Amino acid sequence: MLNDVTFGQYYPAQSFVHRLDPRTKLLALIAYIVMLFVANNFYSLFACFFLLCVTVAAARLPLGSVLRSVKGIIFILALTSVLNLFFHGGERLLWQWWKIKIYYEGVIFTIFLMLRLIFLVLGSSVLTLTTTPVSLTDGIESLLKPLKYIKFPVHELALIMSIALRFIPTLIDETNRIISAQKARGADFESGNIFKRIKAIVPILIPLLISAFRRAEELGDAMDARCYSGSKNRTKYKKLHFGGRDIAAFAAFAALIAGVILLNIYAASIFPQIYGYIRLS
Repeated sequence: MLNDVTFGQYYPAQSFVHRLDPRTKLLALIAYIVMLFVANNFYSLFACFFLLCVTVAAARLPLGSVLRSVKGIIFILALTSVLNLFFHGGERLLWQWWKIKIYYEGVIFTIFLMLRLIFLVLGSSVLTLTTTPVSLTDGIESLLKPLKYIKFPVHELALIMSIALRFIPTLIDETNRIISAQKARGADFESGNIFKRIKAIVPILIPLLISAFRRAEELGDAMDARCYSGSKNRTKYKKLHFGGRDIAAFAAFAALIAGVILLNIYAASIFPQIYGYIRLS
């Protein structure tokens, strides 16, 4: 189950997206998220999805690795869809039982919201699959560099994020080993009601927390042994540089932003009949 988690894992490949500057990919992800929330109709939303498909193809990522990132938010998707489906009002009533009502507008809004969340997670997973934790740290630190003038610990924040991303796959492997060891001792994690399953997780969480604290202590000792002193007088082996491919990526995202804005404004006039059936209330 935990092997399906792809967030924080890097997929090595020689592609256009992998060679982009990490700052470009971070800014592109921010622009992509903004576009997802700016989109107010399905045409704009699928324009963002089209860009996501092009990016995945250009990055030469396995489709299964990208799609597996959605499994981590299945519970959130289910809970959000149920809440919106039953509590979103509208004009066209589809089904009613007692005080529970489902409207056509609620169904459309629920589908739209679920697609937005799925595209958001897929876009974030593309960033981590195509960028190493070290490059991601350098990119975050470079983008936040102006905050140093107000004494904000930019380097320390970037380092914390890098370590967190780096240890996600490690903790997943550790969790799988603990689960296998507990199953070998007769533990059952798959049968029983929800309360029994939650209780069965306790033998996993305690050794996992102990292991995480032990790894953190070992990492701190290793940094002290190497005389690590933070960002003070620190140089970098690889320096970040914007290239022609980064300019091309910025141009593509600028064009998409313009397209999303135009679709938000003119979708009703371009597709009047279809828009009438799938408009958001």
